[in-house]
Amino acid sequence: MKLDSVGILISLRPLGERDAVAHIFSYDYGIMVGVMKGAQIAKKNRPLIGQVGSLSWNARLDSQLGAFHWEAEKNMAAVLMTMPDALAMMNSAFDLIDALLPERERYETLYDETILLIRNLGTTGALQSYINWEVVLLRELGYALNLSCCSGCGTKKDLEFLSPKTGRAVCKACAEPYINKVYKLPINLNVTQNFLEKVCDNQGVLLPASRKFLNKKY
Repeated sequence: MKLDSVGILISLRPLGERDAVAHIFSYDYGIMVGVMKGAQIAKKNRPLIGQVGSLSWNARLDSQLGAFHWEAEKNMAAVLMTMPDALAMMNSAFDLIDALLPERERYETLYDETILLIRNLGTTGALQSYINWEVVLLRELGYALNLSCCSGCGTKKDLEFLSPKTGRAVCKACAEPYINKVYKLPINLNVTQNFLEKVCDNQGVLLPASRKFLNKKY
């Protein structure tokens, strides 16, 4: 069996002394897992987290781990190496993708948004770009945040809060009886983390440490 696509290398874990198990977020097949032969000892074209490139995945059976042939086209993380904050956000995004997305399910919109995020991490608007990316991730996972109108009365004015149960905006008047239970807008890392923790609980996984680090930092 052979699968071809383009993708982002989001994780590499050693396998023995020479090889590595790679996780690639691909455009056509979502998360793909396979072995990269000689990844740890390669001197030229060494696989690196943050690379974007072309991949071929081969296995005798669909259920096998399989092996990657990887042709890196660009290392989008290279320009971020001197930017600790940008790297922290990239690592958090990659770890969330790895932890929460099922294997071999296509997420075209999230893939495009992830490419856009990496491009924006070196800019002054990096944090807002990251928050926007998490909102997209939540939507793709079935937790769409709706800020268009109040969930209580339907008004589009004075939308100052967010319901932790529905993810919908709440106007100031409707929020008053529940002021200690609703989230204050605008959306920030603390708000998105609360929803991400719900996703993690539902999937039986832990929120990645890299994501918790962001909340402490900002």
